[in-house]
Amino acid sequence: MRSLRKIGWVATLIPFLIACEAYEAPPIIPQTGSAVISPENGGNLVLAVENAEATIPFEVTIADFAKDGNVTYAVEMDMAGAGFANAVEIGTSETTTVDVLTSDLNDELVAKGLPLGTPSDVEFRVKASTDAGFSPLYGATTTVSVTPYDAFVDFPVLYVPGDYQGWNPANEKTVLKSVNFDKTFTGFVHILSGSGEFKFTEENNWVDDKNWGDNGADGTLDNPSDAANIKVEEFGTFEVTVDMGAKTYTMSDPLLWGIIGDATPGGWDAETPMNFDRDENVLTITADLNAGEMKFRANQNWDYNYGGADGELTAGGDNIPVAEAGNYTITLNFTEPGEVTYTLTKN
Repeated sequence: MRSLRKIGWVATLIPFLIACEAYEAPPIIPQTGSAVISPENGGNLVLAVENAEATIPFEVTIADFAKDGNVTYAVEMDMAGAGFANAVEIGTSETTTVDVLTSDLNDELVAKGLPLGTPSDVEFRVKASTDAGFSPLYGATTTVSVTPYDAFVDFPVLYVPGDYQGWNPANEKTVLKSVNFDKTFTGFVHILSGSGEFKFTEENNWVDDKNWGDNGADGTLDNPSDAANIKVEEFGTFEVTVDMGAKTYTMSDPLLWGIIGDATPGGWDAETPMNFDRDENVLTITADLNAGEMKFRANQNWDYNYGGADGELTAGGDNIPVAEAGNYTITLNFTEPGEVTYTLTKN
């Protein structure tokens, strides 16, 4: 009886053993991503301002998802060696030619800090997507030496209406800019008069849920329509940073800027204070100057001074010459990210 039972168990197992031997894993479907082939790997691309509105054709290879479906090709770029950690999409197409607007590519390169007029290595890749139900495919990296041109970049802006500029959100000058296109906005706000109150707005008019105050005066933005205005306790020029992702903001200590030097009314002993032009968002003064030299200084402190020539200023820069005595209009401009400029105009 025991032998019969063993034979019975063996007979029972035979079909399973045969089935196991006959089982085959499902086939792996090979898929192939798309890559940029023009501009070619190791090639050069020189952008020109006169071609700003022209398109650059990026030719890419065909992506194979091993299944029929519509494919969309998106060309992405990033700095060489960045591993596409901050990849930017510069163009899409449903064909293997992706047209990229020259000005769009140039703006993205400038936003990433590439030197103007100088070739730098930039990496490109293709993200291929399909409606056939598969995840996107990323192709091989193509490295191209790209030279951006010097031009105005249309950065995203955050408006800063307040009593200092007439509570006017439509003022396109009194804004903060996102130089990295990353929801972080920076700039300078000149609050030299009024109640010292202001807000941030995402639109150039008053739109519900688009304007921000601070109910707790704690650096955290609040969105309700009745959110409290942000208020400074001292007048001056403030460097402001707003993180719209985290809904927070920071402000520097205030600086009161003026002109100083033997060409100015106060000599080298005291600054002559500047005023605020809210229409142009610059500091300005009209004054009688002597032949001599001058600089811009804040808070009666040489830690905060600018000098230079030809309208460009650097911290601690050279004295600015005034060739002849007369009445002058002078401006100090912080509106362009990373630049401080001035004008000196004889009336």
